[in-house]
Amino acid sequence: MPLTARTQKKPATVPYLDWPLMRKNIAPQDLDVLVEFLRTNPRLTQSDNVRRFEAEWSRWLGVKYSVFVNSGASANLITMAALRHLHGPGEVIVPTLTWVSDIASVLHAGLTPIFVDIDPATLCMDGVQVLTKLTSRTRGVFLTHVQGFNGLTEPLLSELRDRSIPLIEDVCEAHGATFDGRKLGSLGWASNFSFYFAHHMSTIEGGMICTNDPELHDILRMMRSHGMVREAADPARRGRYAADHPDLNPDFIFAFGAFNVRNTEIGAVLGLSQLARLDANNVQRRHNFGVFLDHLDPTKYRTDFHIEGSCNYAFNLILREPDRDLRDRVEQTLRQAGVEFRRGSAGGGNQLRQPYLRGVVPDGAWRQYPHVEHVHFFGWYIGNYPGLEKARILQLCSLLNTL
Repeated sequence: MPLTARTQKKPATVPYLDWPLMRKNIAPQDLDVLVEFLRTNPRLTQSDNVRRFEAEWSRWLGVKYSVFVNSGASANLITMAALRHLHGPGEVIVPTLTWVSDIASVLHAGLTPIFVDIDPATLCMDGVQVLTKLTSRTRGVFLTHVQGFNGLTEPLLSELRDRSIPLIEDVCEAHGATFDGRKLGSLGWASNFSFYFAHHMSTIEGGMICTNDPELHDILRMMRSHGMVREAADPARRGRYAADHPDLNPDFIFAFGAFNVRNTEIGAVLGLSQLARLDANNVQRRHNFGVFLDHLDPTKYRTDFHIEGSCNYAFNLILREPDRDLRDRVEQTLRQAGVEFRRGSAGGGNQLRQPYLRGVVPDGAWRQYPHVEHVHFFGWYIGNYPGLEKARILQLCSLLNTL
């Protein structure tokens, strides 16, 4: 029987594993494609390659429309602005474990965030709690698929459909993950992706918003580019605005006081190159995560995650029980081994503890969410990328198991 966490000691020598959060996410072949593109002296602002990337991404995901923007945070921003425009003021149910921009975008849109705790088996919103918080003022459910786990359940999807409540999927950390055989991001009213450097694929900075709703698609295109009506894909919509405003140049009608969150041709060229190998890379990520969970000591660390359909760009390391001494030894050992990590998992842990929510939620509101609180203090994520060798994963597990 293994010794307890309190009686074991850190190994005398710690091997140096040289393990960053992400390694070589921009590959040599991506740079070759980009250099060749730049040699043609092209237009670099949003143009043909952006449209091509949007179309290819839509085909890969299985949706009708995609809108390429300059970050996942910008995707959140204009999606929430569009939700407010179409559905009016009210509440949006949000996670306690997510990236700041999910909740900030709700606030920027003048909507009210309603928080729920996480399901420890997926780190995503607890679907049962979501259902208890739906009211006549609910304008949407903004669900984050945390670090590649699926956060959807059939009861949640069914109830939202029956009540005509929009589901917005944050898939910024879950490219290629699935639910019931469909890719995450294809099941909601809208979905947002990030192509930040440490995610499943990268355009350096970048994001995508996806939908099957043609009206939402047009509004997103306009909001991406200053609110300009000429950006709408529907010619009938452009015609109506021109007819209603004969005093304005049709090329410069601004339907919304919106944003400029466009991306560039450079980002699109990189995205097209990376998309071509995303599926193969994800196969390796799934394998890596399985090796990690299979060799981690389940008496010390959580290994019973629900991984069906998941596609994790990170290894989730969470203590089974609160233990500050073990937590400190884990962090000291990871630093000595050169293993980069982030405590609190996605977004630094419980968002309700962050200063930007002071005055938005009652003081001490974080106490109502014990599951995310545990992850906040006793959980980390470690990078998972295709080039990670099995031997290093096993070495890390062995190291962690001795603590």
